[in-house]
Amino acid sequence: MLRIAAMTPAPRDVFTEPADVDPDTLANLGPLRRLAGRWRARKGADVAPKAAGPERRAFIETIVFQAIDPQANGPQLFYGLRYHVHITTEEEDITFHDQVGYWLWEPATGLVLQTLAIPRGQVALASGSAAADADEIVVASVRGATENGICSTMFLDQAFRTDSYRITIRFHADGSWSYITDTELMVEGQQLPFQHQDRNTLHRIGPARPNPWLDILQKRSDGNQPAA
Repeated sequence: MLRIAAMTPAPRDVFTEPADVDPDTLANLGPLRRLAGRWRARKGADVAPKAAGPERRAFIETIVFQAIDPQANGPQLFYGLRYHVHITTEEEDITFHDQVGYWLWEPATGLVLQTLAIPRGQVALASGSAAADADEIVVASVRGATENGICSTMFLDQAFRTDSYRITIRFHADGSWSYITDTELMVEGQQLPFQHQDRNTLHRIGPARPNPWLDILQKRSDGNQPAA
């Protein structure tokens, strides 16, 4: 079941940022910690709508998750990862799918956020909640919502309207992780929604790297860089 963090009233002081912020993002990512690094898979599965009926294709996927510095909205504090998804297929060299965004974790509440943007005129903010040691993360977004919504170009909203998006991530004992994305589309000329699904299991090909602030502090402590 999808867990959404309970909304709490904004504090009276919405300007003052936390006084003690740990500069080590990787140590404060909660359930997102195991995503940090570089990953690849060659057996992804995609089911997408086409004029002749649903098309199933295998794809090759590379994802990079880079730790960012802590982010504050006044008293609200996020630790997160910036990510880039790049997908190709065995049949074509051209990019099959490109996506960028952020995964964010709020330690105080367990709130998990994913922002995503694709270069076809669509962005979304998906939200959920998870414990710091969770083996599964689920976030979701729905069209028309202001806190976890989906925004598309006029063409996409008419021809391939996205009504909902949901991604489930599961971490495995061997260090790999898998995801399933379920997207409900209303396709022009069709009466019933199309259930668009992608799934894959990814394996590490590169290590997690520290966020910029911590990297600078570590270099200074090692005597490799003078203090500003």
